[in-house]
Amino acid sequence: MTDSSSTPPGSPDSAVLLDVTDGVATITLNRPDAMNSLDIATKVLLLETVRTVADDPAVRCVVLTGTGRAFCTGQDLKEHVQLLESGGSDQLFSTVDEHYNPIVTALAGMAKPVIAAVNGVAAGAGASLAFACDLRVVADTAGFNLAFANVALSCDTGASYHLQQLVGRARAIELLYFPRTIKADEALELGLATSVVPADGLAAEVGALAARLAAGPTVALGAMRRSVAYSAGHSFEESLAFESSMMTLTGATSDHREAVAAFVNKQKPTFEGR
Repeated sequence: MTDSSSTPPGSPDSAVLLDVTDGVATITLNRPDAMNSLDIATKVLLLETVRTVADDPAVRCVVLTGTGRAFCTGQDLKEHVQLLESGGSDQLFSTVDEHYNPIVTALAGMAKPVIAAVNGVAAGAGASLAFACDLRVVADTAGFNLAFANVALSCDTGASYHLQQLVGRARAIELLYFPRTIKADEALELGLATSVVPADGLAAEVGALAARLAAGPTVALGAMRRSVAYSAGHSFEESLAFESSMMTLTGATSDHREAVAAFVNKQKPTFEGR
């Protein structure tokens, strides 16, 4: 069954767009003139949108992408400067706890696969959001930049956690200390990109990958995602116990019963995500 209607949180000119089709929710940052940077209004809308798709049982895979030349360049520095000059520093730095942390927590914590379709530069918090996704399909014209040091700020939006998981502690520190644009081919070598594709083939590549994941055993995929995240911060013994709980959870699903029956009958299973 297909829900082909676009369901943006606002109008087609909204800063964040949402489309849900065939179990795939595509969240698109839509401020191309501002390189999809994040002002407060955009962050509020992005958080609402990510939480919506996380809680929607009809959504079995999520894609995060951007319009125009950028994926996301992080904090909107024009708004940032205005707040600094107007004495709004409390609002300026409370945004980490009020917006960035909840957004990346919802993105990284949802129990379903998440793909970053990196169509252009991903910088600062924009890079952090991409790193929080399970897979990063990167256009050959795109790149990453851990730009925080250039504006004399620490890293945020989970960069300290996800970046070192992808490239190791030593390389993570290097990339944070010395910001530069990491082009797509190097991003692939470092492990920041899952795959690199021609820019004009990005949508097709991501669409095929998302469709494959959306047709999969969603509860099992979500349990794998949760298990890997849990194990990153717990002991081996604790991780085994968590794996056991996830095995119990997935063993009770309709998809598991379908898969076993299909195996016995030498057929291909059809998963419903429950």
